[in-house]
Amino acid sequence: VQVAESGGGLVQAGSSLRLSCSASGNTFSINAMGWVRQAPGKQRELVANINFGNGNTNYADSVKGRFTISRDNAKNTMYLQMNSLKLEDTAVYYCNAAYGSNWLRSWGQGTQVTVSS
Repeated sequence: VQVAESGGGLVQAGSSLRLSCSASGNTFSINAMGWVRQAPGKQRELVANINFGNGNTNYADSVKGRFTISRDNAKNTMYLQMNSLKLEDTAVYYCNAAYGSNWLRSWGQGTQVTVSS
């Protein structure tokens, strides 16, 4: 399984942005997908994830109510809708997929999101 992100950019605080993560390869083996982010000088942080088996979603407290994770099965694509963006949302956002019986991880290259005042 391979994943690739797109949709990052420079936006103003309070605006919205949607990130996409396209999966390829053995996509029917994917168990879950998610987003993590890493801001300069900070540790990587879970943003949101979605379980493909039961549809459950999980969000970091810092993004609850502002970000929404979703997926389009037909397009093998996962999305992160980010609303009411804050300066502290500035980070590189990485998509990942957990697949197979051993829940192996595949990571994208990351996409930069910069929120300006």
